This record gives sequence, C-alpha cells and structure tokens, in this order.
Amino acid sequence: MYPLIFHKTLTMEKWCSYPTHQQILTIANELNRAGNALRKGEPVNAIHAWERAFELTDLTVEDPKWSLKLKELLRFRETLGALFLQPDLAENELLTRTLITLNPISCNAVRP
Repeated sequence: MYPLIFHKTLTMEKWCSYPTHQQILTIANELNRAGNALRKGEPVNAIHAWERAFELTDLTVEDPKWSLKLKELLRFRETLGALFLQPDLAENELLTRTLITLNPISCNAVRP
C-alpha cells in the first residue's frame, strides 16, 4: 500500500477493523461531498473528494474481507476514475447509489 496522503492517521489495520458497511458509507460520504461541490460550482473541491474516495477504495481493495466482491469493488474504482476524468453530477449520484448497494446494511442505512 502506498503512503496515505489524505488519511494520514488511518492505518490498514484500523480500516480493516471497520465492518464493510461502514467502509462503504465512508467512501459514499466522499462521493456526496463531491456531488455537493459540483452543485456549488466548485470542481476543485469535487476532485479533492474523489481523491479521498480513491484512497479509501484502495484501502478497501486490500481488505481480505472483500475477496468475494473484489471484482465489483474494482469496477467501482474504474468507474470512479472515469468520473474523475469527466466530472458529471448525475454520474456521481449513480455511482454513489451503486456503491451503497454492495452491502445490504449500507443499503438499508440510507433508505428513507
């Protein structure tokens, strides 16, 4: 794992101790921040939020408990990369909803 830039105090051990739904919701929180920044016309802040989401996603990819859903997680990361290169609010919201559906607890946590 490369040195963390945005989450300097977060260790791999600490991240792996979080349940999968908490990991997902933490990444989704960064995507929500990116969406809010895009709504405000602040693309630089959206880029920073996506960079933080990348960092958390990379930690998640390394977590052994994701081995059964690694393919889906890597596809999420690939789509995040496309979004990073071509920002789009609707795509950001779709990606957030898709991420949340990777775990039933996280999915239920955000339902109205």
